[in-house]
This record gives sequence, structure tokens and C-alpha cells, in this order.
Amino acid sequence: MSFKPLDRAGIAARIARDIPEGWFVNLGIGIPTGVSDHVPLEREVIFHSENGVIGAGPAPAPENVDPYLVNAGTQPITLRTGGAFVHHADSFAIARGAHLDLCVLGAFEVAQNGDIANWAHSATDPVRQVGGAMDLAIGAKRLWVAMEHITKANGSPRLRKACTYPLTAKGVVRRVYTDLAVLEVTPRGFEVVEMIPGLTRQDLQDRTEAELIWR
Repeated sequence: MSFKPLDRAGIAARIARDIPEGWFVNLGIGIPTGVSDHVPLEREVIFHSENGVIGAGPAPAPENVDPYLVNAGTQPITLRTGGAFVHHADSFAIARGAHLDLCVLGAFEVAQNGDIANWAHSATDPVRQVGGAMDLAIGAKRLWVAMEHITKANGSPRLRKACTYPLTAKGVVRRVYTDLAVLEVTPRGFEVVEMIPGLTRQDLQDRTEAELIWR
């Protein structure tokens, strides 16, 4: 293999590069939570957490952890200047009311039409709660996904013609960032924006179930 996939921090850093000044952004659990660590402090991006934090900052140094200051995934965070705490109901009104410019979620699968599946580990998982991802997926103005391109278990593709896992939301994903590429979801399917160095078009297609479109 002549290419080196991005690690989880690398995916988060790549997403951070594309978030414009002034956006109001929610970060999901997993890879997305690392995005705030890579946004330069001089660029004003307001991060929202469902547990009632507006203006969350990057993760603190171990010696500066405040056990009472955490995100929705109970990970330690900091609070940027001007940050605030709000009631849980107000926080979800923000998530559901199209007040967020962007939500970044992790996923198990994304379909070529923008469907996302991120709450059940397989089609046969026992019934469990879908959680706040459902509200964020349909409530934010745009949805980006951070994920690894194939599964670790058997190398199965995660970018599919149609999701095989239970859906979180239909037709909402705008862009996908993986450890191999950045892809836009278009009416024709996944359009490749960029690939990591050393990766060929055939390498990427071999790891993708859906037919890729090239710019």
C-alpha cells in the first residue's frame, strides 16, 4: 500500500480547515469532537453542545480539567470567551430549529443519496435509542459526516448505494470526510473533492460500494 490513511485526529483537522469564520457548529460524539481542537483560536467558530454549552473550546490540558465542564459525550472541554450555559430545552431548541450552520456527525454508513445511519451497529442490533443525532441531522442547516472509509472488522465499505443499517435521517448529508477522501453528496451521487496523497482513483473506488463521480 503506497498511501497512508489519515488517523482520527487527521480527519478532524481536515474538517476544521473547511469551517468558515462565524459559523455556529455542533460536533457529534467520536471523531467530530476533535474538530474544535484544530480550529485556530483567532477564527471565531461558536461550538454548541446538546447538554447546554454555547461557545465550547478545545480540550483542556490534563492538569486543567474541570470535572463540571464537559460536552454531551462527557469529555472535558474548555469555554471560549463569551461562552454561556443554557437550559437543556433551550439547547435542543437550537438543535431542532435550524439555528446551527453545521452539524458534524460520525456514521456507520452513508448512502449516495445522503441517507445516514449512525445509531445501530448492525441491521440486527437490539432496539436502542437513536439519541440526539436524529434531531441534529434534520435540524442543522447542513450536515457533514466524519468516518473511516471502510470497516475495521472486514474492510466492508461504509459509503454505499443504500444503507443497510437502520437510518438516522434521510437525504441530509452534504459532505463526507473519511480517512481517504473528501466527498460531496450530489444528486448524481458521491463526487470526489480530494484524496490523500498516493491514493489512486481505483484504490478509492475499490473501497466504495457506490459508483464515484470525479471532478
